[in-house]
Amino acid sequence: MQDQTPKDWLEAELQDTLDEDFEIELEDAILSQEIARIYRQTHPDQMPRADYFRELLRLQAELIKLQDWVAHHKEKVVVIFEGRDSAGKGGAIKRITQRLNPRVARVVALPAPSDREKTQWYFQRYVPHLPAGGEIVLFDRSWYNRAGVERVMGFATEDQVRQFFDDVPEFERMLVRSGIRLVKYWFSITDEEQQMRFLMRIHDPLKQWKLSPMDLQARVRWEDYTKAKEEMFERTNIPEAPWYIVPGNDKKRARLNCMAHLLTQVPYGPVPHDEITLPDRVFNPDYEREVLPPELYVPQRY
Repeated sequence: MQDQTPKDWLEAELQDTLDEDFEIELEDAILSQEIARIYRQTHPDQMPRADYFRELLRLQAELIKLQDWVAHHKEKVVVIFEGRDSAGKGGAIKRITQRLNPRVARVVALPAPSDREKTQWYFQRYVPHLPAGGEIVLFDRSWYNRAGVERVMGFATEDQVRQFFDDVPEFERMLVRSGIRLVKYWFSITDEEQQMRFLMRIHDPLKQWKLSPMDLQARVRWEDYTKAKEEMFERTNIPEAPWYIVPGNDKKRARLNCMAHLLTQVPYGPVPHDEITLPDRVFNPDYEREVLPPELYVPQRY
């Protein structure tokens, strides 16, 4: 056997590494397929993809009309998304905003409060994000953190929770009196469905970022979250701003149902639009385009 040159050795090592990576990816693929198979077994009546996308596009077209109406009439809309971890809030928000103008519709997902914010009036950090006229704000979790994760995980005292329940109905009535249309959604899934979705996230490297320590605690404290949710509904389901529960075991149907319901909560209609015409291109015969240096361009790798 001839001695290997450094080049031969490097190629052999590279091939071994590639073989290892391929084996790992194959294991992940097989595992993902197995999870997908189990998921299909627990969801035998899944909505056909063609039907789903057809209805999704129809609802998104209606949401554009709603957006135009809000902008034209300087309306103010707040939509709150709460619910169990992995219940599908993020997916619904993404589909609602997918084709909307981000200058009109924006998503607010606040991080944990800073030390300074912890000393403020509880609702203070949310107020700056409320809409002005002609805006839609979607809260991916909201001030209801105090009734849920903060309470269950011990980040808020029972006195703070009681104060929240005393304050939030009047706070929301104030918002409504100010002209804000406030819609509150709770995404609900079963214990078994959450278990399945967490397992899928654990074994999917593209979704592992969605699992936080707080999410994992949701499995341990399922019943505590259930009790907290039940009291939250009892104390905060007011006529001016009722809760609407979205069954989320079927993600596709949950998204469509939420979008269709949201369209019923705003009395939108057609608004006048100026006719758009493309102006003629103006050519300047005295202008000569400069040649830019090649290092300014992104390399063409694909």
